[in-house]
Amino acid sequence: MTSSLPLPPQTHTGAVTLRVRDLPALSEFYSTLLGLTPIADGPTRITLGAHGTPLLYLEGDPSLSPAPLSRPGLYHTAFLLPSRADLGRWLRHAVGLNASGAGLRLGTGDHLVSEAIYLNDPEGNGIEVYRDRNRDAWAWEDGQVKMDTKAVDVEDLLAAAGDTVFEGAPAGTVVGHVHLKVGNAAQAAQFYAQTLGLDVVADMGSAAFLSWGGYHHHIGLNEWHSRGQPAPSTPAAGLGGIEILTPDLSSLRTHLSGRDDVQDGGDALTLHDPWGNRVTVREVAQP
Repeated sequence: MTSSLPLPPQTHTGAVTLRVRDLPALSEFYSTLLGLTPIADGPTRITLGAHGTPLLYLEGDPSLSPAPLSRPGLYHTAFLLPSRADLGRWLRHAVGLNASGAGLRLGTGDHLVSEAIYLNDPEGNGIEVYRDRNRDAWAWEDGQVKMDTKAVDVEDLLAAAGDTVFEGAPAGTVVGHVHLKVGNAAQAAQFYAQTLGLDVVADMGSAAFLSWGGYHHHIGLNEWHSRGQPAPSTPAAGLGGIEILTPDLSSLRTHLSGRDDVQDGGDALTLHDPWGNRVTVREVAQP
């Protein structure tokens, strides 16, 4: 499935909003784990980022209920590091945190296009920390990118870091993609392709992966735990929204004109997917 209205190929994912029950604890966790630093700090909302770039908005509300695994929402936020050495340094840092009693449960995945480490935050929000292989190493066939899940060669990854140590999120750290839980992956893929102009670059039946500009994926969608679930009717901890950054909103604004479910904030358009996940597409100047 190819979109009929692609946004500019420079379009990419931005910051993720999490609704959390324990704001100080979650802020400390992401600062310690990923080396993110506060950009804005308030009693109910904290912005964390890397070198001035917002990556996480944490909104605190102790009254929120924990989200069950089957609830549509966030599967994981994927933090993309600039190099394999950066990922190796971060992994050594995470292993060191475990040696100090952090209790992180780390998993790995070599996806052919990337190498990734997986874990959860203390409130169950999924996290991926990864690095991309060079694009010329990605294999494509009939518009589909070849991905797999194999074990990462951890010893080789750690060796790539040499003797250097992790000193916080390096410059260039971004949210590379966001993976969502939905009730129906095929329906969700159709919504995101038709509404936001993404290309479906990998269709795996119970999961779909979409992107702009030939990336391996900016949005992942799966129904592994949430198949058949409707949009939640009550609030809970977990995903508050995702942000998409683009250099030009004009074609999307025209495409969505007249829809009652779209809020136009001038420099941003906000809507919800069929499972209630809030998506804000924001126009930003290119560096």
